[in-house]
Amino acid sequence: MRVELSTKLNNKLPFEDEKARQLIDKYGSPIHVYDERGIRESAKELQQAFKWADSYKNYFAVKATPTPGILKVLFDEGMGFDCSSYAELEIMKKLGFSGRDVFFTSNNTTREEFALAIELNAIINIDDLTQIPVFLDALDGQKYPYVSVRYNPGNQHGGNDIIGEPTQAKFGMRRDQLRLAYEQLHSADISSFGLHTMVVSNERNTLFFKKTAQLIRDVKKELDEVLEQPIDFVNLGGGFGVAYRPEETALNIKELSNAVKSVLGDLDVSIVTENGRWVTGPHGYLLTQARYVMQKHKKYIGVDASMQNLMRPGMYGAYHHISILGKGDSGDEIYDIVGSLCENNDKFAVDRPLPVVDTGDILAIHDAGAHGHSMGFNYNGKLRSAEVLLQIDGTDKLIRRAETLKDYFATIAW
Repeated sequence: MRVELSTKLNNKLPFEDEKARQLIDKYGSPIHVYDERGIRESAKELQQAFKWADSYKNYFAVKATPTPGILKVLFDEGMGFDCSSYAELEIMKKLGFSGRDVFFTSNNTTREEFALAIELNAIINIDDLTQIPVFLDALDGQKYPYVSVRYNPGNQHGGNDIIGEPTQAKFGMRRDQLRLAYEQLHSADISSFGLHTMVVSNERNTLFFKKTAQLIRDVKKELDEVLEQPIDFVNLGGGFGVAYRPEETALNIKELSNAVKSVLGDLDVSIVTENGRWVTGPHGYLLTQARYVMQKHKKYIGVDASMQNLMRPGMYGAYHHISILGKGDSGDEIYDIVGSLCENNDKFAVDRPLPVVDTGDILAIHDAGAHGHSMGFNYNGKLRSAEVLLQIDGTDKLIRRAETLKDYFATIAW
């Protein structure tokens, strides 16, 4: 019987043990698996929560899971896409997504990137004053529908542990630079102006988002009083957090939405967000098999996945829940779960209490549906794994094949 997935029950799996074994037999191990039903439910929940905002749209952060098989599902649920690079814009072009379905937020942006965004008629978000001449050069005098400016509030709004303090962030402009940015952009024929900011990441405290909304409101009011053209739309960024630990309380998305409504609900302005992690994160799993059970100074489980399959734990000690198929997720044995990279931070868990693990056991690493496969790399010549979508009808669909040595060597001039 299928276990219905919920962001509040992220220690449950949406597939049975036998299905996991079938997927590994069919596609290899390690493998990233995504639950279509869960992704669609999250998309619907987000849309429903912000139903009060007539023109609300979430632009899924493509960097979180840039796989067309996932993006098509989200587009079907009414989402747009937040892109940050030429390659991500090219994905949009290949999928036929354009116009108000694409929000281009980048930094250190090249003229070529601006040109492709313009070709797609995307909403373009300007990160710095120095980008404006480059954007205008790419625009080449043509009329353009919508441009946004990214604001960095500095010490006006504290960040959280992941994203850091805004004063130390490379993104966005100071408050005193915003007016100059809009005035320079006004020299072009821009139909609609927007304002964007993002100061937290993976945050579950709704007060952060209410404060962001108030900040946006204050800055918009200030700018509307001095600019020839008012701000028509605001982007509150992303950052809606995931309860990675089973004991954590999931973000109350309705409470968050009501908090934003209490601040922005009376404004004649379009409201958008750019959440990726919250939408797909809880609905992706990295399946990996135990190769070795090792007793050194500590007990280690050596698995066939490595940090290149999921960077977050090794990168900054992020917690991902782990369960052993057929055995559960708790026990009296204390293990480090490690990969095979020649780096000591190649660990998925440290001092994790688990059931007894045996060679050949399948481990499911939870909440790997965002910033997992997409952050992969080829250090030590490791190859990135396949991605599979578990469809609503119970069938599985390969949405990205595993890399091969031929792929790895393809760019080398021998």
